[in-house]
Amino acid sequence: MFSFPDRLAEAVRRRGPLCVGIDPRWESLPISIRQAFAAGAEQQDRAKAFEAFSLQVLDLVEPFCAVIKPQAAFFEQLGLPGFAALDRILKSARERGFVTILDAKRGDIASTAAAYAEAAFSDDVWNADALTVNPYLGADAVEPFVSEATKRNRGLFVLVRTSNPGGGLFQNLVADGLPVYRHVGKAVAEWNAPTTGECGLGMIGAVVGATHPKELAELRDAMPQVWFLVPGFGAQGGTADDVKPGFLSSGLGAIVNSSRGVTFPFHPDERDWQSKIIAAAGTAQRQLVAASAGNH
Repeated sequence: MFSFPDRLAEAVRRRGPLCVGIDPRWESLPISIRQAFAAGAEQQDRAKAFEAFSLQVLDLVEPFCAVIKPQAAFFEQLGLPGFAALDRILKSARERGFVTILDAKRGDIASTAAAYAEAAFSDDVWNADALTVNPYLGADAVEPFVSEATKRNRGLFVLVRTSNPGGGLFQNLVADGLPVYRHVGKAVAEWNAPTTGECGLGMIGAVVGATHPKELAELRDAMPQVWFLVPGFGAQGGTADDVKPGFLSSGLGAIVNSSRGVTFPFHPDERDWQSKIIAAAGTAQRQLVAASAGNH
């Protein structure tokens, strides 16, 4: 079996670097879907609606993106019905050939971290290709995730410089002459180094936001063998020019996430919402392919 970084590289070469985030919100769903599930009065109704919408999204964006990133929180809030819906969405995404990232931002120590990692990657639970991880608790908290991902040939994306406006509160603090995010980036590069695949990139990736293009370029120079997961493109304000520094000269190196910009580019009343998703995904794919080619 190909290594995780090589499987990701192959998927990006086929479909481009767009990653579509699956973040279903009840109030944003098409009215036709909400009405089909008893107006969402019960958790079970909402979970069925989230699943129906998400599966349609997979069908619509399949030609345009390599990676699907469900946000676990939107399903967890619906309890057991939400968990069941997320499981079926992940299975369907794998069957369609998507690389799947479970966006859960896990972070804990010792046996707890190991349990989180086993749940994320086990064939009997989420069976995701990759998981987002919060490194705030330090190396001993990240190690169980690295160990499990290595054992199962999966990937991690570690939070380094996030796209949210408040991310700099801690990430920009200077220690030993460098901001904290640079220290985290250095650690990620070190963890990643032994895992490099034939594509020249490894299995321990970094989350680096499109809303900080100068820092994105700085981190790319410092982390040439690390896959970047780049949030903040589209609805959060990041542009194709902003994400361009995240790509390597090979055109690889970054997958760029768009959630609301691709999955909700319509008003819930619109009847032709499917065509709006297709158009948004196609536009994002073209922009990002051009951005990745710009660094060749």
